[in-house]
Amino acid sequence: MAHTLNLSSDQSFSLSLTLGCGQAFRWEQDEAGWWEGVVGDEVIRVRQEDRSLTFTGTSEERLIEYFALDMDLAHVLETIDRDPFIHAAIEECAGLRILRQPSWECLLSYLCATNTNIPMVKKRVRLLAESLGERIPGTDQFAFPVPSVFNETCAEPLDHCRLGYRKGYLATTACQLAAEGGWEGRVRAQPFEEARQVLTRLPGIGPKAADCVLLFGFSRYEAFPVDVWIRRIMQQFYPETAAEGSFTPKEYERIRRFAWEYFGEYAGYAQEYLYGARMGAAQIP
Repeated sequence: MAHTLNLSSDQSFSLSLTLGCGQAFRWEQDEAGWWEGVVGDEVIRVRQEDRSLTFTGTSEERLIEYFALDMDLAHVLETIDRDPFIHAAIEECAGLRILRQPSWECLLSYLCATNTNIPMVKKRVRLLAESLGERIPGTDQFAFPVPSVFNETCAEPLDHCRLGYRKGYLATTACQLAAEGGWEGRVRAQPFEEARQVLTRLPGIGPKAADCVLLFGFSRYEAFPVDVWIRRIMQQFYPETAAEGSFTPKEYERIRRFAWEYFGEYAGYAQEYLYGARMGAAQIP
């Protein structure tokens, strides 16, 4: 049975921008405009028409939490709207919100995401769920594998997931965290830089993956992931942060620290809007 959530006048939200910007990997849109995705053990279908969300497979409370509809987006955007470049991106990507993803799934997903494109990441995450996850009753979808699966068996089922060199990293990290337990609480309890260090000590988690996990899996909005696209954007619009030539760790650090100091506690939202606008061919001056 479908349910409807009517957005209030101060709840700016674009379902398509939010699900289509590459922050999560288990969503697909059909020709009728419905988005279908797996969140935890739920298969959610949702469609937006103007200020109404029609949905199945979850509760209204869960939908609000996952899409961060309880967040004052206008306030967030006011804090980062500091120059003509980000202002144009905010207008171009009106309603884009950062999802609140399950942190375990987010971590393993971004382990699958190094040095590749979004369609390939989606395929790897799907194969990971099909190989190690439980089928969700009444559907043809699979839940993301829970940590206890990796306590029992690690590397062998990953052979079918097209992970390449990432297989060893994912198996080692997943097994380590599954055996330890409590890692999510430790990350949440740490100040940002210390939490980032906890993640970058894990096999296969570099600075960008750590920043993605903190931003999308822990709602640490000061995180500013830097990939080749963001680097190009920063070179073009904030040239004091970037350099020509090879993309070095030193330059990565300079860009993310500039972003945090310049955009403030919601630098991650600035990153998503700048990225979304450029990928959408926005006319940023």
